[in-house]
Amino acid sequence: MEDLFKTWLVETPIAHRGFHNDTCPENSLSAFKNAIEHGYAIELDVQMLSDGTVVVFHDESLSRMTGNDGYLKFLTKADLPMLKLNGTKETIPTLSETLKTINGLAPIIIEIKNSSKVGELEQKVIDALSKYKGEVAVASFNPIVLSYFKQHAPSLLRGQLAGYLKNIKMKFITRWGIKRMIFAKKMAGADFIMYEAKTLPNRFVRKFKKLPLIAWTVKSQEEYLRVVKYCDNVVFEGFEPKI
Repeated sequence: MEDLFKTWLVETPIAHRGFHNDTCPENSLSAFKNAIEHGYAIELDVQMLSDGTVVVFHDESLSRMTGNDGYLKFLTKADLPMLKLNGTKETIPTLSETLKTINGLAPIIIEIKNSSKVGELEQKVIDALSKYKGEVAVASFNPIVLSYFKQHAPSLLRGQLAGYLKNIKMKFITRWGIKRMIFAKKMAGADFIMYEAKTLPNRFVRKFKKLPLIAWTVKSQEEYLRVVKYCDNVVFEGFEPKI
């Protein structure tokens, strides 16, 4: 197996939702182009619309990024041109548009945002990546999602997202399992771990020391200098990490 400690996963800082700023909104084509120009890898989020279109967007609700009421899952592809991101000309990109834009010019980690039945979204991502020429990995908090990729696209790198997640509403047992990554090895077959930066170091990641550890999301140079001692790479936003 490829030594992941000698790859982009640990060598190239990863821009959270692209290298975004006031003029390049998060998860936009301009943010991805900006990351490419600065030599960063890209983390992005995918979800599925009501017509099956896979788009790059983080929230369930449209309000924060578009100022519109409603929820992403009820949209169709035809609705996208009408929704502008953070008052710019940028719109919500499809995964297909995103892959064409990045075109292998930067490594990508695709976070699968799926709180419903596993299978359709995951297979659409696999199909979209089948002819893509470039470095790419998938990641999810849900080990069942990663298990699907393990079974149906075993060559794709899989990252187990985890953390203490104290400010996120979820069932106690779910939080307990994610915090401890109890399904990361056998079910998810994780190739690397992505763990909440502010909780590092901790005892739960030590048992995975043979896997690359990526800290998310680092938001300042000060935090970067603190956490970089405990991880192999970072997902960052709002600054440029300097050693």
